[in-house]
Amino acid sequence: MKKFIEKLHFITHDIEQLTHIEQVEIACEAGAKWIQYRCLTKNDDELLEDINVIAEICDDWGATLIVTDHIHLNGKADIQGFHIEDMDADFTKLREQLGEAVTLGGSSNTIEGLIRLAAERADYAGFGPFRETTTKPNNAPHIGLEGYKKAVAILSEKDITLPVLAVGGVTSNDIDALIETGIFGIAASAAINQAEDMREAYLTFYDKIM
Repeated sequence: MKKFIEKLHFITHDIEQLTHIEQVEIACEAGAKWIQYRCLTKNDDELLEDINVIAEICDDWGATLIVTDHIHLNGKADIQGFHIEDMDADFTKLREQLGEAVTLGGSSNTIEGLIRLAAERADYAGFGPFRETTTKPNNAPHIGLEGYKKAVAILSEKDITLPVLAVGGVTSNDIDALIETGIFGIAASAAINQAEDMREAYLTFYDKIM
């Protein structure tokens, strides 16, 4: 089942100045159509309290709600899909567990990982890090523009149509060059929710990508 995947994914994060709910409110008011709720610090009751409010906001604005990990919450709230950060996760089993209707995205920092995600029926992939990022620190090599160009070319050669999004340290100044690589879209967090004016930052991303 082919899903609609938005070209700009906004990812919430634990930050001092804004709650996850406030981040979603601002993003949706600015026109966001894809929200990824990424909270790895709360218990299930706290997560569901957040998610239920965020789901209502997303519903009001016509935005898709994706939750990072926490697939055990499937069916307990109005969640359209899940993004799995574990790069060793078995997506074939996850798909069987979640069913075809649920959107399922994954993370990868290698082209081989992208090929595996496509084979195991992921709906999209976040591919990064583009450059150094403080949102989700890791030791993986930076992909860079050439890395995205190479990935796009190899996937095309193999006739793989998996939507791949650049993620990790992306700023609005990078967007034009990233889109020129042929990448499907971009996922962003800190460049938007930690900007001086979050709404304006989101609109800048949106205008350049869409």
